[in-house]
Amino acid sequence: MHYLLLPFLSFFVGIIVGLTGIGGASLITPMLIFVFQVPPSIAVSSDVVAATLMKIVGSVKHWEQKTLDTEVVKWLAFGSVPGSLFGVGILHFIKRTGEYNLDNILLRLLGGMILLVTVLALVQLLLLTFFPKFNLPELPKLDLETNFGRFLTITLGAILGCLVGLTSVSSGSMFALVLIGFFRLDARKLVGTDISHAAILLLFTALGHLSLGTVDWSLVLPIWLGSVPGVLLGAKICQVAPQRPLRFIIYAILMMVSWKLVHQV
Repeated sequence: MHYLLLPFLSFFVGIIVGLTGIGGASLITPMLIFVFQVPPSIAVSSDVVAATLMKIVGSVKHWEQKTLDTEVVKWLAFGSVPGSLFGVGILHFIKRTGEYNLDNILLRLLGGMILLVTVLALVQLLLLTFFPKFNLPELPKLDLETNFGRFLTITLGAILGCLVGLTSVSSGSMFALVLIGFFRLDARKLVGTDISHAAILLLFTALGHLSLGTVDWSLVLPIWLGSVPGVLLGAKICQVAPQRPLRFIIYAILMMVSWKLVHQV
């Protein structure tokens, strides 16, 4: 049945990713676990591999539209790629020792990561919507022309990259908060930069998950079938669609998903 339903649902997730920049893993991984009863370790690895192509296609589209910042993408990737491989290495260690249940650990990590990302993004969105004149203390803007700015960018990338390697979550959502807070990217370039960086990050993370032996290609292929045309469509209408109402709806869904994941074990 999932050969029919999975591409259909993945198509809508792809639209959301191309349209808002919100990470597909926050939606597809829980969907695989709850709707299709896939073990978390297989769901995470399969989604990483599937999301890689979706993000690459989306990034090419944004490159053509010139809606990305290549310098930010480059320096974040210098940290996030080795960070993600370190995260996958932790999963290798847990799987090899056999002392802990990898699926139970991943359920908790997934729920916690999605909840953290969603709460931070939702608070920011609520403040911008209902208290537009409320001035929060601004984070320091990172200057990529300086060695210190590059060092901090690489460090941020490494920390978040490790979390992506562990859970597949936040390749889009958490990095979007970094792009807003530390680089002040305008809305026109935010989504494209976020997706383009995620494409590079997930490419290497996917290689690590392939080495784990937990990728199910019968899940990856239907996700590709639906998400790739979806992300193309989403990227196309990104510049004209109202972002805030969409984000409110998606964040509300993610809050419920993360709560269910945390209490699943």
